[in-house]
Amino acid sequence: MCTSGTADRTPSGRGASRRTFLKRAGLGAALVGLGAVAAETVRASTTAPTPARTAVSVAGPVRIDNVTVVDPTDGSVRREHSIVIRNGLIEALLPTASVPVESSMRVIAGEGRFAVPGYNDMHTHVLQDANPRLGFALMLAQGITGIRQMEGSAEMLTNRAENRLGLNETTPRLLALPGELLLPFNANTVDGVRDVIARQWDDGADFIKMVLTDREVFDAAIEAAHAQGLRIAGHMPPPVRIDEAVESGFDSFEHLGTGLSVFLTLSADADRLWAKQPKDLPFPSWAVKLPFAGAAFDAFLKGGFLGPATNSTNAEQLLTLKETFATYSEDRAAELGGAFARKQAWNTPTLVGIRTKYRLDDPEFRDDPWLDRIPAAQRDAELAEIEKFRATPTKDLDIFHEYYDRTLQTIGIWAKEGAPMMTGTDNNGKGAGTALALEFRELGKAGLTPLEILQATTTAPATYLGRTDGMGRIDEGMNADLLLLDRDPLAAIDNLSSISLVMRDGHDYTVQQLDKRVDELLAEQLES
Repeated sequence: MCTSGTADRTPSGRGASRRTFLKRAGLGAALVGLGAVAAETVRASTTAPTPARTAVSVAGPVRIDNVTVVDPTDGSVRREHSIVIRNGLIEALLPTASVPVESSMRVIAGEGRFAVPGYNDMHTHVLQDANPRLGFALMLAQGITGIRQMEGSAEMLTNRAENRLGLNETTPRLLALPGELLLPFNANTVDGVRDVIARQWDDGADFIKMVLTDREVFDAAIEAAHAQGLRIAGHMPPPVRIDEAVESGFDSFEHLGTGLSVFLTLSADADRLWAKQPKDLPFPSWAVKLPFAGAAFDAFLKGGFLGPATNSTNAEQLLTLKETFATYSEDRAAELGGAFARKQAWNTPTLVGIRTKYRLDDPEFRDDPWLDRIPAAQRDAELAEIEKFRATPTKDLDIFHEYYDRTLQTIGIWAKEGAPMMTGTDNNGKGAGTALALEFRELGKAGLTPLEILQATTTAPATYLGRTDGMGRIDEGMNADLLLLDRDPLAAIDNLSSISLVMRDGHDYTVQQLDKRVDELLAEQLES
């Protein structure tokens, strides 16, 4: 869902570069051509029916007995405890042997099971789906009880304020929502970006999402966001080094800052390599003034430059990547990880998202059971993309593979340095090879322990959001968003996904009930 910013041409020099195409063959022409489509999209959105209001219903009282409660804060456990839940909140946590008898309260047997807080996907795009119900259902089935939506709009913020986003006890809790993305089309001057951020604050945005601006506007955006009490998260534009962004106070780096930036910075020859990089934006300045330019660029970008790295990486960029990997410095990686820890600058690596860009030839993508459950046309399109990636020359694939291997290495180094991290999938709840369980697995490959991964998906999001009084732990007064696991989550990473029951705001669902809900929604999709 997010731009890679990695490169400009097709592999081995096939075809025109992205920058050449955008500037010479004409993003301007593309924008003009797409303007009518964008205009029609705008007209359609203004005439769409107003979504119905939804709300979480009040759950009846329930008690979970004889369960082992895991505290992600320090990995401590309380065995043979009861969790008393009323009105969507944890009312009490006490040894089962001392629980007062209350015959009217429903009891869930917790023997042999482990209770952990609900998981959080801190980088998702599920609300951008025309009908997100299937994505919501899949998320809940994965134990995801909270989400940070990474792209919003004024309309989405209004619908959130009016409870019109379809959120209830069968969906994850919406934890944070931004306004529109910061792009040159809405924020191409210092004054312009300040105005956009002030308007988003008025609209109720929880944070600001950075995608693409020049360096002066980037710095002004951080200052303006913080002046409004908002965090700023997202990508590193081409002119911005990730180490400089950390020192400037950028709050949350997604996908390692996105693209080439991090590896240029981590090279032992960083200054020379950075000096060779273009500092301008990848389209002519006049294009930002075209009618519907922003909407057209968004459609153009998502239609052509998302997905596998083969779609947007040229021979020159491949050589640069090869050079940066040859000069990769673990010392520089450790120094940057220490800066993240010192400045409390957060990372949401979205490893499963990066993996789909750089290791799509792994057999796991073709063998993912999810492909057997989706409409045939969608399955065929995904398989075709995989085969296209597999056909890439071996010398190019080797560089793409090293990109991902270096990503894992970097995350492992940062984790050792105490860089704060959160889990995210860069997904909408569904897709081959992008489940949250796989994000856990990839974080483990990077070197994180089961406890560190549990923290990254529970206590870390609570700390980042300033919500430690309501989420991230199982304790009195906390939201009743929790999971029952069949195996000890501190013993092995796979055990984090041994989910048998999901509780959202006091409403409990067995994994069989959640899977049935997914099957029903898939059937609806296949019929439509």
